[in-house]
Amino acid sequence: MKVTLINTSDAGGGAPAACMRLLKALAADDVDVHLLVNEKHTDEERVERASQNAFGRFKSKADFYYERLPFILVHEKDKSLRFAFSSANAGTNISSNHLITDADLLNLHWTNSGFLSINNLKQLIDLKKPVVWTLHDMWAFTGGCHYAGDCDHYLIECGNCPMLKDASPNDISRKGWRRKKELYQKADNLVFVTCSSWLAGIARKSALLKNFRIEAIPNPIDTDIFAPQNRAGARRKWGFDDTSKIILFGAANIMHTRKGIAYLVEALERIKTEHPEMANIEVVIFGKNKGFDVSQIAFKVTQLGIIKQQQQLAEIYSMADVYVLPSLEDNLPNMVMEALACGTPVVAFETGGIPEMVEHEQNGYLARYKSSEDMAKGILYVLNYAQPHLMSTNARSKVLDNFSNEIVAGKYKALYQSLLP
Repeated sequence: MKVTLINTSDAGGGAPAACMRLLKALAADDVDVHLLVNEKHTDEERVERASQNAFGRFKSKADFYYERLPFILVHEKDKSLRFAFSSANAGTNISSNHLITDADLLNLHWTNSGFLSINNLKQLIDLKKPVVWTLHDMWAFTGGCHYAGDCDHYLIECGNCPMLKDASPNDISRKGWRRKKELYQKADNLVFVTCSSWLAGIARKSALLKNFRIEAIPNPIDTDIFAPQNRAGARRKWGFDDTSKIILFGAANIMHTRKGIAYLVEALERIKTEHPEMANIEVVIFGKNKGFDVSQIAFKVTQLGIIKQQQQLAEIYSMADVYVLPSLEDNLPNMVMEALACGTPVVAFETGGIPEMVEHEQNGYLARYKSSEDMAKGILYVLNYAQPHLMSTNARSKVLDNFSNEIVAGKYKALYQSLLP
């Protein structure tokens, strides 16, 4: 069985990380698997760039701007939504690439940012090979947004998109929705996988995907890499006092509105004001920060920047007392799974696929949606928990029992085999 995974890149965000982990999990389970990308950032030998020559690389960059610039100049409502909507009107025909022609089965992942247009997706489906499309967000069944927020237009037909400055009945979301409807009309070789049961439930209600087979299979994680590290040693290495209560927050882009950092700021301010005994709290932040003023945070803050090495991430999770993710919309966030795998309890809002990982008051705390007050309560609950080792054990066990490489690779392998002659 030859399988080709397809993703825009092999590093630099949640979907690339999840796709790379699936690649390695499948390879370890004796699947002949490769990953075809638009941008290659790692030295993984199973990853191949679609455009090998200089012209191809120039075209891929041009496609990115061809798609993005018109959106910014004509349709962008505000900068916070700049990458929240993808029209997929430019891309590269990869249907003749040897990893495509040699494969028995194709597994699409996240292909936006100028890699594959909707027309390019049709070219792959028209090959009539079995195609599995793993959804890392809602884009496949909307008119272009990656997360719909409070909008439910995708249930019937998109249009009058609240993300667009020029929203109208026949705006680009309506046009994108109709292009996808045409894409799916004869796609009887297409099966969808969602990384969470939450997203599967939404996809099954959507007008575009309600008649397709949809399976919920989580992202995998290497539990040998993401495992509890020596806490005291990790703190010494990274320069933190062993008596501090460390609250950890991280995101690929901490300024993204969807990541909800404003709620974390409010929760920490509440703790500072109402609980002066918690003066030994330190906040550690990792990820890209292009404008968030950390002086807004009521406690001492250390920024670690972008962490690329997984072993370093495991150390950072392990030295924290709690990982907090105030996301307002998320599918099955890798960082929650990583923290739990390292035995670190998680506090997050009860939204998206997060409740499929965080069990309330067992391995963390699920706060009421958009309630900074309850988030503060959850942080204090974890920091003051009488048996922290029990909560840490529960966190680790949740991942071992549900998200290990072996478990997830087995589910994907069974799905692939069910689609092959």
